[in-house]
Amino acid sequence: MSEPVSESDPAGSTTVQEREVVVDVQTLTAGYLPGINILTDCNLVAHHGEIVGIIGPNGAGKSTLLKAIFGLVNVRSGSITLHGDDITNLSADQMVAQGVGFVPQTENVFQTLTIEENLQMGLYQRPKVYPERLEFVLDIFPALKDRLKQRAGSLSGGERQMVAMSRALMMEPHVLLLDEPSAGLSPVRQDDAFIRVSDINKAGVTVIMVEQNARRCLQICDRAYVLDQGRDAYTGTGRELLNDPKVISLYLGTLGQDD
Repeated sequence: MSEPVSESDPAGSTTVQEREVVVDVQTLTAGYLPGINILTDCNLVAHHGEIVGIIGPNGAGKSTLLKAIFGLVNVRSGSITLHGDDITNLSADQMVAQGVGFVPQTENVFQTLTIEENLQMGLYQRPKVYPERLEFVLDIFPALKDRLKQRAGSLSGGERQMVAMSRALMMEPHVLLLDEPSAGLSPVRQDDAFIRVSDINKAGVTVIMVEQNARRCLQICDRAYVLDQGRDAYTGTGRELLNDPKVISLYLGTLGQDD
């Protein structure tokens, strides 16, 4: 499946290229409790090789959208496709097998296990390719190389985030879902987190990212969605949303402040 996508080159001219649609969320309605919807007719499209950001106020349904894509929240209506195949309400283990990785905001490592054991857990479905996948993730996260025997529970928040991302990458996902990768980190660690997200994307992984630091998210993403009350209120390129007066006044004033 593909659709025309308008892209601007560095000189500012615009070309239209055919890019494959990897994830397509259409009119999604979902929630945790019967009769209470967190998402209502929500839409999102991620093309191959993109970083797609999801921003919005607290309670807008951002994390719920990621969890619905990954099969952790019941979808009541609408559809989710991956490479054109329906994956709506598949279980999380089926999603991993289909090539979708998910890094939650909290409780994202096995604290009693070593870093190496955490990475092995990420590859439980394909243990034979462990050596090559380990080399891949250590190229992106070289700081982990000499610490593989260290227990994950002794790591800082930023280090745990690296382990969680690495574990999700072990299964060679086509798509990586990141829930608030910079949450709770110092400004320096936040910058590191965004650099690693870009590195993962450059390695060929499509990234869909929920982020509290809206301004920084829009600076690195190709396109973004602003969620408000469970709906996609605005969408556009990161640059367009950074300069949209409505987005600035309604969202970036409180969500996009630099630390």
